[in-house]
Amino acid sequence: MLKELVSSLSFRDKVLLIAITCLILPAISTFTVYNYLTKDAVKEQAISSAQNELKLTNEYLKKEFEDMLYTLNFIQLDTELNTIFKYPSSYSSAFENGTEYEEFINDQKVQQKLDTITLLDQKAYVTILLNSGKFYTNYSFHEFNPLNLKNESWFKILSRLKGYQSIWIAPQPTMIASERKNNPFQLSVARPLRDSNQGVYGYAVVTVMENRIIDILNSENTDHSMVLLNERNELIAKNHYFDWELTDAVTEKLGRNTSDVMTIKSEKYLINSRELSITGWKLISLNPYDNAISKINAIFKRVFLVQAIAFVLFLFLLVYLLRKILNRLVDLKNLAQKVQKGDLSVRSAAQGNDEIATLSTSFNLMLDKVNEVIEENTLTQTRKRQAELAMLQAQINPHFLFNVLNSIRMKVMMKGDYDSAGMISSLSKLLRITIDKHKGLIPFHEELAINKDYIRLMNMRKRHEIELKMEVSIETSNIKLPRLVLQPIIENAIIHGLNEQEGHILIRANYTHPNFTIEIEDNGTGMNNEQLNRVQESLSNTGVDSSGKSEQSKGFSSIGLSNVYERMALTFGEGFLMQVHSVPKKGTKVSMFIPIEKEENHV
Repeated sequence: MLKELVSSLSFRDKVLLIAITCLILPAISTFTVYNYLTKDAVKEQAISSAQNELKLTNEYLKKEFEDMLYTLNFIQLDTELNTIFKYPSSYSSAFENGTEYEEFINDQKVQQKLDTITLLDQKAYVTILLNSGKFYTNYSFHEFNPLNLKNESWFKILSRLKGYQSIWIAPQPTMIASERKNNPFQLSVARPLRDSNQGVYGYAVVTVMENRIIDILNSENTDHSMVLLNERNELIAKNHYFDWELTDAVTEKLGRNTSDVMTIKSEKYLINSRELSITGWKLISLNPYDNAISKINAIFKRVFLVQAIAFVLFLFLLVYLLRKILNRLVDLKNLAQKVQKGDLSVRSAAQGNDEIATLSTSFNLMLDKVNEVIEENTLTQTRKRQAELAMLQAQINPHFLFNVLNSIRMKVMMKGDYDSAGMISSLSKLLRITIDKHKGLIPFHEELAINKDYIRLMNMRKRHEIELKMEVSIETSNIKLPRLVLQPIIENAIIHGLNEQEGHILIRANYTHPNFTIEIEDNGTGMNNEQLNRVQESLSNTGVDSSGKSEQSKGFSSIGLSNVYERMALTFGEGFLMQVHSVPKKGTKVSMFIPIEKEENHV
């Protein structure tokens, strides 16, 4: 019966039924799984947030304790303090030897040092006890007698410490009288002061009040109990939310670094503990689980609600659109996109008498017509190229031209006009190397010879002659380069650099493995910064402008500076480098650095 009912539906209704079914079933499954999985995700996120918060608090405490250690290190390592502490003068000898003033100055120096290091941050109390009986503090003797520290139980442990080991003391009743009202307890770190022979010559103690630790535990983002315990699980500091009964219930169960959810008195708590690496103390946070997940849970619920609303809206939108658009129209759109990408072989398979079928037929006919036009254009272009080749074949044979030039040169020479004969010889050589496209790479000495002929021809048509100088090492003679790479540079030097005036052009070349260096330098007018920047920019374009046309110079060879750079880069790879330096009124130098492997240089 269900099959008959589905068969009786129209094509549009079938599409709607399938779409709605395929959306509702996955949505119900997704929401069910989502509701189940978010419980674990909420727990993991709550633990992660609590760990991050505890880690941040740990970093603040670590910074506080590092500052205390820094003070101890400063006292132990400061050269001036060490000198005063290790070799103090006794009071009796001070009067006998007349060093009372020196004793006073030393005391002032120590006091200034203590004031300096303790004023860098919040107040810390520093006590230095020397074996000679002398002591130094940054607080008043009336506040506390520092010699009383020797009566403390922990003081005897100091002498057993090795190297730079320190002992942390907390909790400890506040020793400074003026601080007792606001800070019943204090934290201290102590260390023996040793000389180079590891002998103890004194002791240093740095003390801070517990309010500095409490302020860290009472950060703005903390809304639950947080406590700092020593290695014996004794309370050092706590925040406003502290509940000792809860803390005592979980202290023994916690490890050094623990994150877990525990049930205490029928209520779940998120417990985190972290050991402070410097002191060995333990930082613990206790947060009711419902409070810990409230914000995260609210976010998940809002996300769930947004997803549900979005699903309903999308369902209505999909139903509306499917009533307007049919799948065959989507197929036709996909075919049009393929044609847009250049695939003209696609065809629509839609059949029928409706509008979509008619449109599909017209689409196929259009593609057939386009293919016919393309074939005709291809055939026309082929015929055009064949005609051009026939025209080229009908042109004068280059060898015939060279033979005629040589015959003319011989007749001129026989008449005694050797200069004209030399000009014709130079022209013949230059034409030969220009026309002979089979010569890709030529030895460097041939390239130099070509440019000598080129300069000779240029001097024939100029009033002022150009002198060509060469400083070329013998090792470069047989290194092969693309033909006519120097001529465009020399042509630019003559036309733009020397500006049709007399002057000289210097070619330097040397080879030092693995680099072959060529420099072409003129003593012409040079270029200003703007002109030089344009030249450098043309090199970066590698010879092709934005229109796709080759940027060629108007010189003899029709190969511009950019084209030279591109040819050399294609031949020698990314290691090739061309630089242009120019100074106004002094000249221009073009340098080429060519990577030549030893087995390739043909020296």
